[in-house]
Amino acid sequence: MSSNNATAPHYFVPGPSRWPMLAGMSMLATMIGASGWVNDAAWGRILCLAGIVAMIAVLFGWFGDAIRESEGGLYGKRIDYSYRWSMGWFIFSEVMFFGAFFGALFYARAITMPWLGDLDNKLLWPDYSPQWGNAGPAGVIDTFSTMGPFPIPTINTALLLTSGVTLTIAHHALQAGKRAKTIVWLAATILLGAIFMGFQAYEYMHAYSELNLKLTSGIYGSTFFMLTGFHGFHVTMGAIMLAVVLFRLMKGHFTAEHHFAFEGAAWYWHFVDVVWLGLYVIVYWL
Repeated sequence: MSSNNATAPHYFVPGPSRWPMLAGMSMLATMIGASGWVNDAAWGRILCLAGIVAMIAVLFGWFGDAIRESEGGLYGKRIDYSYRWSMGWFIFSEVMFFGAFFGALFYARAITMPWLGDLDNKLLWPDYSPQWGNAGPAGVIDTFSTMGPFPIPTINTALLLTSGVTLTIAHHALQAGKRAKTIVWLAATILLGAIFMGFQAYEYMHAYSELNLKLTSGIYGSTFFMLTGFHGFHVTMGAIMLAVVLFRLMKGHFTAEHHFAFEGAAWYWHFVDVVWLGLYVIVYWL
């Protein structure tokens, strides 16, 4: 929110918008394309990338409308409350999202693996050892090596924790009315996030080329890439949010008292940090 929207006495209700429908269509195309891509369908990659491009265009237009409404003085305290509650529920939905993946990992490690290695199954797979990270009892998966915590995951942990600190410094600077300092520390946060993604891309290339670890490498490979991949996607989205906020700061938007766009993006970024700490301990160490 900007300084000229804090006193709007009414509750602004926008007119009919095409953005929600277009966003749903873009996400549907992206997911259908992704499912075709992983199953080697010729059209999968094209449809997935087209859906991503369409989603970027939708978000650009949708965010642009919201920014123009905010800077036009249409938002008041009630809208601010609505945005805060909405962002809180959105992050809660993300908690449930990752909770489902962590639950799948727990079920595979703590329930399925011991069950496959119990006495009842020794007749079927006498040589099978229920140790996490193996290729399964049936011998249908290529041998692979597991991913350890050193060095890249540990470096990435330091990067994300540091980015949380730089973002907090930027927030305090904005609250103190120091726009230039805010811009510098927010830019540093985005840079740390970009470096994180670069290291993760390198880690994936290392996993595929040297460890033979792939999405098809049994339950270990699928849970590893689903958890770390979706987290990387969230880091990317968080960095985009912060980049939009940075651009708005450079244009003179926000004041020390009214800057929910900054706060909402910061909440999201800190959530991503917390999720990574869980990933780092459970996926890489345990």
